[in-house]
Amino acid sequence: MIRDSSSLKKGQILKVEISEVKDRLPQNILELIRDEPIVELVGYKMVDGNEFGLVVKLKNGEINWFFEKELSEIM
Repeated sequence: MIRDSSSLKKGQILKVEISEVKDRLPQNILELIRDEPIVELVGYKMVDGNEFGLVVKLKNGEINWFFEKELSEIM
């Protein structure tokens, strides 16, 4: 889980935590992430009044966004 996304940089490689997203994603996206949970950070998105979403590129090139708690950094 990412606690503070302010230090992340565009192009950084992250991992989707499948256990955090399995209840909210369509089946086709979920299967893609199960096969390859590694994504690339491409930007940020304001998702509500006080929380940011992280916009990422999936393995197939599709763009999606996740909450900080749904991703982790790869060291």
